[in-house]
Amino acid sequence: MTTKSYIKDYPRPQFVRDNWLNLNGEWSFRFDDLDAGERERWQEKLAGTHTINVPYSYETPASGIGAEEFHPRVWYERSVAIPQEAEGKRVILHFQAVDYTAKVWVNGAMAGSHQGGYAAFSFDITPYAAFGADNRITVKAEDSDSCTQPRGKQRWLADNFECFYAQTTGIWQTVWLEYVEERRLDSVKMTPDVDRNTIRFDYEVCGAEAGGDLRLEAMITLKGKPVKRVSLAADRSCLSVEVDLTHEAGGPWKKSLWSPQHPNLYDAEFVLHADGRVVDRVFSYFGMRKVSIENGRVLLNNVPIYQRLILDQGYWTDSHLTPPGEEALIEDIDLMLKMGYNGVRKHMKIEDARFLYWCDVKGLLVWSEMAATFEFHDRAIEAFSKEWVEIVRQQYNHPSIVTWVPFNESWGIPNVLRDKRQQKFAEGIYHLTKSLDPYRPVIANDGWEHTVSDIVTLHNYVETGEGFERRYASKEAIVSNETLCNQWKFAFAEGYEYRGQPIMITEFGGIAYQSDEGWGYGRQVATDEQFLERFEGLTRAIKSKAYICGYCYTQLADVQQEINGLLTEDRKPKIPLEKIREINLA
Repeated sequence: MTTKSYIKDYPRPQFVRDNWLNLNGEWSFRFDDLDAGERERWQEKLAGTHTINVPYSYETPASGIGAEEFHPRVWYERSVAIPQEAEGKRVILHFQAVDYTAKVWVNGAMAGSHQGGYAAFSFDITPYAAFGADNRITVKAEDSDSCTQPRGKQRWLADNFECFYAQTTGIWQTVWLEYVEERRLDSVKMTPDVDRNTIRFDYEVCGAEAGGDLRLEAMITLKGKPVKRVSLAADRSCLSVEVDLTHEAGGPWKKSLWSPQHPNLYDAEFVLHADGRVVDRVFSYFGMRKVSIENGRVLLNNVPIYQRLILDQGYWTDSHLTPPGEEALIEDIDLMLKMGYNGVRKHMKIEDARFLYWCDVKGLLVWSEMAATFEFHDRAIEAFSKEWVEIVRQQYNHPSIVTWVPFNESWGIPNVLRDKRQQKFAEGIYHLTKSLDPYRPVIANDGWEHTVSDIVTLHNYVETGEGFERRYASKEAIVSNETLCNQWKFAFAEGYEYRGQPIMITEFGGIAYQSDEGWGYGRQVATDEQFLERFEGLTRAIKSKAYICGYCYTQLADVQQEINGLLTEDRKPKIPLEKIREINLA
């Protein structure tokens, strides 16, 4: 159940090299509420006041600190030995995620900075590194309570409220090093064409402009058997090649398509040769699958698919947004599959790349959703757009991702119903996403008040199946804005109309057991029987509407004060999983 390239805990599983060093673990740490650090040149020597366990944010018990009060600036430092034998190579320092702005120094010299709490980034630190010696890496992370920065479910008040939880500040995903050659492969964008049985590789090559005999080779295998080998001259930095995967016997390998039932993955090995020697070797994989829309239905590999999704916010008790380990990611996916779901809507969070890897391997569909801003402002437009482009590019190759969701419930565009600027922003992000990836559906505003959208997605937390059937008795009334799609919102923003898109209910349920310490949607239930009656009634009512082609239940697990999960926050089932599965598959 793994690809040829799989290395446990490797932070970037679709672009794997052998020579890497994990920098997670103990770092020196210090708060900087007065912003004194740079003036006092802490980058030259950080007199840390705490020890923190990276990659857990200081707000979490797993970090070893566990202080939830907000601090706008925090510093990290650790030493790492760079071996003498690495001299002559480039040393790349990677951060999978730092919230929100990161400044990085190596041995006191500024190596680079990055803004955005969810996208991965890296710096070439070779000019500042000492080979055969210890090297001091210092990081300053700056965060804010501003609602113009993408923050998702992170609170901006002193305490949790409604569906907003303790903030995440600083490093919250893996930090690591790798040693590479000057001439190397920077990225590969992989685009499958199921109808033509081809895969297109778009390469970015570092050092191609230096000249010399540079060749790039790709070797593709399926379940250990050779499929194709292609080679081309790497005479410029951006290259493309299309590979025909047709079987030598003359027909396409139809059983090699990727789907939830058969998550077939091709292994790919990319080798860069310079002047007759191997200078870079990267291992990856891809899935042959197609997502399309036809006659009001979503198709996977040209066959209609009914999506049974579950909403997942990706929080854990002691580590919040950071998974407590790769096993925790695998456990969540396995629990979703056991309950009869074939997909997940990853809500208000860009998840660890290892989660997407296991969704690829196990066959779980993914809706990738951006963390929201909560104020419409020029600064929000710029910050959101820039980071969303990074994320789409970084996640593009995962076959499990079948839908992009940049906005949710008008968050960040609160007046999109009527405000032309906000409508144009939603439209612009839709078209920007399509320019990067025309092959997946894009939902510009999940829940209601749609402008342009490939799927009309609606949220409704009515308590009973009977109530749902009354509200959705007439498709025409809903899509024409004659009636509200829930208690307070219309399906479309003013000036926009239904154009035959598929319709899905992408939030419903949220049923909670009786408790004085948290909340769910609607009245809380006292017994398993009451829970199952309500869960089954709602699910059956949605399935009874022929014009609805899928749903997303809220939610997988409890999150802090929000106790409406099918599982507790520590992933204990509240209801036997087989009962949930029976209802989903009925």
